[in-house]
Amino acid sequence: MKRPFGRRRRRAVVLKPLYTRADIDGLAHLDSLPGAAPFVRGPYASMYTGRRWTIRQYAGYAQAADTNLAFRTALAEGAQGLSVAFDLPTQRGYDSDDPRVAADVGMTGVAIDTIEDMARLFADIALERTSVSMTMNGAVLPVLAAFIVAAEERGVAAAQLTGTIQNDILKEFIVRNTCVFAPEPSLRIAADVVEYLACHAPRFHALSVSGYHFQEAGADPVLELALTMADAREYVRVLVERGMRADDVCERISFFFGVGTDFYAEIAKLRAARLVWSMLAGQCGARSDRARALRMHCQTSGWSLTAQKPLNNVVRTTVEALAAVFGGTQSLHTNAYDEALALPCAASARVARDTQLVLQHETGIVDVIDPWAGSYMMESLTADIAARVHALLDEIDQRGGMVGAIRSGWARERLNRCALDVQAQIESGERAIVGVNGYRQEEDNSDDREPARGPGFDAAQIARHQARRIADVKSRRDGKRVSAALGALEQAARDGDGNLLALTIDCMRARATVGECTRALEAVWPRHTVALQVGAGAYHDALSDDPAWRAACNAVARVRTVLGRRPRVLMAKLGQDGHDRGARVVAAALTDAGFDVVAGTLFASAADVCSQAIAERADVIGVSSLSGAHDAPVLELLAQLRERGAELPVVVGGNLDGESRRMLRSAGVVACFPVGSSVSDIVSELARISERCAARHVDLSDMPQWSSASTP
Repeated sequence: MKRPFGRRRRRAVVLKPLYTRADIDGLAHLDSLPGAAPFVRGPYASMYTGRRWTIRQYAGYAQAADTNLAFRTALAEGAQGLSVAFDLPTQRGYDSDDPRVAADVGMTGVAIDTIEDMARLFADIALERTSVSMTMNGAVLPVLAAFIVAAEERGVAAAQLTGTIQNDILKEFIVRNTCVFAPEPSLRIAADVVEYLACHAPRFHALSVSGYHFQEAGADPVLELALTMADAREYVRVLVERGMRADDVCERISFFFGVGTDFYAEIAKLRAARLVWSMLAGQCGARSDRARALRMHCQTSGWSLTAQKPLNNVVRTTVEALAAVFGGTQSLHTNAYDEALALPCAASARVARDTQLVLQHETGIVDVIDPWAGSYMMESLTADIAARVHALLDEIDQRGGMVGAIRSGWARERLNRCALDVQAQIESGERAIVGVNGYRQEEDNSDDREPARGPGFDAAQIARHQARRIADVKSRRDGKRVSAALGALEQAARDGDGNLLALTIDCMRARATVGECTRALEAVWPRHTVALQVGAGAYHDALSDDPAWRAACNAVARVRTVLGRRPRVLMAKLGQDGHDRGARVVAAALTDAGFDVVAGTLFASAADVCSQAIAERADVIGVSSLSGAHDAPVLELLAQLRERGAELPVVVGGNLDGESRRMLRSAGVVACFPVGSSVSDIVSELARISERCAARHVDLSDMPQWSSASTP
């Protein structure tokens, strides 16, 4: 039984019940105009009255031809720009035929291994007229090079290309974790990309500094802005030290923010972002209006989507889209209502896109520039967020800047604390999630069913198709030319001379693969390893009055008495899924309840997890998955345990649909915890499993197959 919903707590952004003129006395930005410094009212004078925001939907469907069809359909139905979602092997610089990534191929986006893949991706799309955004960071060199060469071979020069490459590698060391190399070489790569595009593709934005992923990982609006601005400032510093003018650098930077359901705070956050950037760019030496005027893309929150009652997500996304527009975004992606379960189906993707068309054409909100200007509440909130962001930036400076904050673990720890606080509020009922931790009308679950899907996704089949395409490319290329180009790339990385993007373009022209280019750099810079971060201390206070939490803690205490020690859980991540928010919040709950939690490393193989579990004498292995690529790796883990005679129960949590849960349970997984499972339920079930398996010789076949699919 949850406590009744209470007033939502906002640790960083506090709203008062009433605002008056006194709340805006002395605010310096009040008399500013749109298109004029400090640009709090928008980067352009006319804003949406002159040009509406760009509808830019993020998409990627396993194979290039499928994604191309989706792109062409979207453009025909009203989309105004394209945004490419790449699968995790591509983002991590692996080819699809690499056995280490077989389960992840095509799972979270499109697989790109060669120039031919990129050509198929954009077939029959006029690249000289279509703006293309690519969310690519760790493997930015080969992927961007493939795009440039594919366009070139169709007669579209780099100078004609418009769009954005994310190229925001610093945030990958804090969230998402698709970094390939350590921070220092990664910054060199990012800077080489900016320099090359400035010379050869001046209409293509070379950096999209992302706050979205900070928000998705748990950051509140103040922390999201502070980390984003600190990253942007670091990029400017590096590039200015390399000889670029501050104006030239800042003019080539755009920003990417997430927008959640906290309506007023999200509008104020976007307005405050422009206010802060105008000052920071000036401090970095920028003088032009274009350099100091922040331009942004926004995406509605993926984390706010719920697997329970997914049609409620239509409302959430609409509110978030409205906040992004009132905040002054230049382009927008709206999430589909079923994305908490899987890649969106065609119908849900159409509703997501049409949401923006309705806002643009039916509501009249584009007729007034910055309609919140002068609001006592909004202007006060904007200034308050900006002031708090500057205070956090000062703290980051004291820690050696953003690279120092990453190296020390401070940035991850601050983010982790925010995520745990939010989860504790949800668990306690202080933060309402309709249909999840309240207003769950059990008698009316007609919209709780999973959306209809086509035939099941087969990653192994996609990987085989991609492997055949790679083999075909390799059979027709000049091997000596490829080796020479890859050797030049490796040597440039080793010597510190030459532009790495220019050299990677030479590699792709010779028909090198994404994986081969990455391996050439790996010869100089070993892959960066990342460990899961395990925290504690968030749940006891928030859930002290919750009977379910107290019962769960008592269950753990009984197991501790039986074992004579804390029961031990190994928290594991398999494959290329670097999203670790779910693993972190569950690990913290288990620790607070009395478990000993052992953290694994990200991107682990089944053999790695098996060996660590045995070495650490774990009682239970918990596998966390968000990408959906869990079935094959978990089956391999079960096989590895059987081969080594280790009777260790395995539980799986994360983005698990009904079919996957049934398959995993029949294969021997003891419990499944879909997204939205209560931490109290998870703790109680793991305590029960630990107690039943305490003797290490229990017959697991008599253990009930348990699955939580209802509570948050």
